[in-house]
Amino acid sequence: MAGQNIERREILRVLSLAAAASQFPGFERWAFACPQHPESGLVKGPAAAYQRQFFTADEYALIETLTDLIMPNDGTPGAKDAGVAEFIDFMTFSDPEIQFPMRYGAGWLDARARGLFNAAFVNLSKEQQTALLRRLAYKNEYREGDEDGRAFFKLIREYTMMGFYTSRLGQVELDNPNLKTHYDQMPDCPHADDRDHKHLLPSGK
Repeated sequence: MAGQNIERREILRVLSLAAAASQFPGFERWAFACPQHPESGLVKGPAAAYQRQFFTADEYALIETLTDLIMPNDGTPGAKDAGVAEFIDFMTFSDPEIQFPMRYGAGWLDARARGLFNAAFVNLSKEQQTALLRRLAYKNEYREGDEDGRAFFKLIREYTMMGFYTSRLGQVELDNPNLKTHYDQMPDCPHADDRDHKHLLPSGK
């Protein structure tokens, strides 16, 4: 159920937060995190399990369910494989601008699920969950009174996409060549016989 364009400015803002998140315990799956290299002696200890920073346990379960519905594993890694719920939890904790929309939206979705199906969203069948989300995702299925839910679903979908594609699994999906080379220390300049790099200057200068 992924889709919708994301503003470039918003992507850059979230990427800056994602870079900070990479330093947080439990974020071993992020493309920004330093990988382990046994041969270098820089091996980190076992990664600590991620600890929720913002959402309650029930809210976190709902977010994880949503991300899995938006980007399921359909033969290739999905949001749950990439730990996108962790990403969204940490981004929400780090960004006061989205804290109210995220918490209010999660509450709205759960309340709507109970109103329609008499059960929490995470306890609905996949068919019921999808039917509810279609009302929020597709313009021709919008219904009056779903405005807040549509705004929340748009937000969570954007963060799901950004969370996945800033994870290591997402970068592998994009075939990012930067993942194939990692330097434990800055390599020496290969031009040992021309440290001033005069041979690289344009002709006549």
